[in-house]
Formats: sequence, C-alpha cells, structure tokens
Amino acid sequence: MGQLFSDTSKDEESGDLESSFTKYFKNIKTENKIISQDTTRLIEFHLKRGNIQGAHSVISNALKNMDDVPINIAVTGESGAGKSSFINALRELRPEDEGAAETGVVETTMIRSPYKHPKIKTLTLWDLPGIGTMNFLPKDYLEKVKFQEYEFFVIVSATRFTKLELDLAKAIRFMGKNYYFVRTKVDMDLRNEKRSKPRNFDREKVLQDIRSYCINSFHENNMDAPEVFLISNSHLSEYDFPALLDTLIKDLPAEKRHNFMLSLPNITEAAIDRKRKSMQQTIWLEAFKSGTLATFPVVGILRDDMKKMKEKLNHYRVIFGVDDESLEVMAKDSQVPVEHLKEIIKSPYLLDTKKEKALGEMFLKYVENFASANGGLLATGLYFRKTFYMHLLFVDTVTEDAKVLLRETFYKRTS
Repeated sequence: MGQLFSDTSKDEESGDLESSFTKYFKNIKTENKIISQDTTRLIEFHLKRGNIQGAHSVISNALKNMDDVPINIAVTGESGAGKSSFINALRELRPEDEGAAETGVVETTMIRSPYKHPKIKTLTLWDLPGIGTMNFLPKDYLEKVKFQEYEFFVIVSATRFTKLELDLAKAIRFMGKNYYFVRTKVDMDLRNEKRSKPRNFDREKVLQDIRSYCINSFHENNMDAPEVFLISNSHLSEYDFPALLDTLIKDLPAEKRHNFMLSLPNITEAAIDRKRKSMQQTIWLEAFKSGTLATFPVVGILRDDMKKMKEKLNHYRVIFGVDDESLEVMAKDSQVPVEHLKEIIKSPYLLDTKKEKALGEMFLKYVENFASANGGLLATGLYFRKTFYMHLLFVDTVTEDAKVLLRETFYKRTS
C-alpha cells in the first residue's frame, strides 16, 4: 500500500482517521448501514491503535464480501396472484423484455425458477411453485424448495391468504426465516369498485376493506396478523410498495443491503436518495482504505486515467438508471422524445473533454461546497484523494439526473 504517513505524524493522522470514520458512520441510521456493527468496531479498533494496515485489510474484506455475497429471495403464492409480475417489477423488466418471468400463464411447474437481476448479478429472485400445487406438508415443501438458501420469503396473494399459505408462514418462522405477506392487484380492485359504485366510491375505505379482509384470514386461523403490504405491480410508487422495500432492506444483513438497495427501481425520490447514501458509503470506505494526503492537489484532475473515470461514471449511470439504454426504455414508456430526456440531464457530459475548464470549475466548486458541508470531518485532517471527490461528484450528479427523469416521466404518465 506504500507509506501513508510520516513517522512524526502517524499517530496524529491515524487518530484523525479514527475520529473521521466514527463521525461519518455514526450519522448513518442502523437500517441503512452497509457494514455490520462488528466490522465498524474492528476498523475503529485498528485505527485507534495506529494499525492502518489492519484497518485497510478489514475494509478490503468488507467491500469484497459486499460485491460477492449472494442474495436469494423466494417468492411464492397462488397461481395468478402476480408472482411473475412482482419478480419482473423488482428487476425493472417488462413482460416482453428478454429474460423476464413469464406472466399470465397457468402454473404447472413443480420446481423453483431462478431469475437473476440484470444489473446486480449477485441478486436472484426465485419463483417457487405455490404450495397448493404441491402435495406436501409445509415443512416438506420448504425442504423441497431448499428454504435454507433464501434471505426471506415473500408470500403473494390476489385475494385472501389460504390456510396452506398461513401454515407455510408458520413453518418458515419455525425454521428461523422471515416472511412477508403481499396483496397484489389493488389497483384493479379500486378500478372495479369505482366502476360499480361511482357515486359512493371511497378509495381509502376500499383499501382498508382489502387490508381487513386479509387480516381476517389470520384471525380465522388463530394467528396474530403481521403487516400486509398492498401493492400494484403496475404502479410501484403507489400503495405499500415503497414501505415493503424499506422493510426488506432493514431486515437484510448489513453486508447484503448495498447491492439490494442498488437493485431497486427508481420509484420515488426517497428511493433514489437511498441509493446515493449507500453508494456514498462505499466511496468513503474506499477513501479510508486508501488513507490520507497531507495536501490536496487540484491541479491536473483531467490528467488522471480518463478511461477509468469514464468507466466509473458509466457504472453509476447504469445503477441509477440514467444510461442511454435506460433513457430509451423510459422515453418509450412515457412517450417522451429520448432527445428531450438527454437534454435535461447532466451526467453524460461530465467528462466531456471539450469542456475541461467547465469541469475544473465545477470540481473546485464541488470541493468547496463539500468542505463547507462537512467541515467537522475535514477539520480533523482527513483529505480525500481527488478521485474520491470526483466519485462523489459523479454520484451526486446521477442522483439528481434520476430525480429529474422521475419527475419528468411521472408527470407525463399521470397527466
């Protein structure tokens, strides 16, 4: 790694690193942290003792584990409940897209089907056969579908939950896993109710009736009712879908949160911000791993390896759904010219070498604003290498682009 500190300043600088690390991660909510409390304590332990190499090793392992650890999610429920549509929604795929789970077919399979996320290769959603299609008791069913491999189970229904599904939930909990009940197609229920009772239609009352109907399924089977998430696979930003995702993120192990958060669709500005905060944590971890610089040279930022910088920027654009391919899909879905979408975002032009002066000025302004907003951290002596500031600038820019596109396309879809 090379000599990071001079002998005379090693203790002082490592103390600054520890202080900066502690301050930064202390301000992140527990359910949003992408490293465990044990890992955080171990990094602080090494930094407190001036063991920079030890801290470097722990952070390196944490980042590698984050990239490599598999995330497996099981989706089960009755045939026709919208399992495939739910899986496609989480993968941001339409039914006609290549690799999409097939929708609108009668369930005949007796085996589980894996669906990889197109952007996050460590994430797999498993479409399990409904327990009613298999002649097994819940415990035997779980063993048949290899229950131990999943983080949790999502049990999907379009009506009420059957006794078999409720018994399955009991067995899942008994075996030490979490489950979540999802009631789909509430948009269709609302539409049908409004059509049949146009004068007396009350949207909130209909939703509450659906929720009560589901909860009664549990009471009738002598079970305490868990939270039931009402969703529409066609309108993800409405109803309980955002709350469901928040719950799933919170209940995942810390090291699996980052990739799961990055996999989620940009359904709300809050969801986009959550991606940004997760990505920022990895940038900070990389910065702490690399150590500090006694000075901060801003000259020559454009002489860095431009190819690597472009690759990183393109990676962020893909993850935040503002890359060219995503813009094409967005334009088609919202019936907005793709040229217009390209005009209202900034990230594709960040590394335009024809605008070196503008980029340099933007970079310096960003550093100035960053230092002002994070003065407490910078005052400790922690100075990031210029590439980390560039990464933070990239992430902030693609975040704002994603929000601009969400507002533009959402308005077009709902107007």
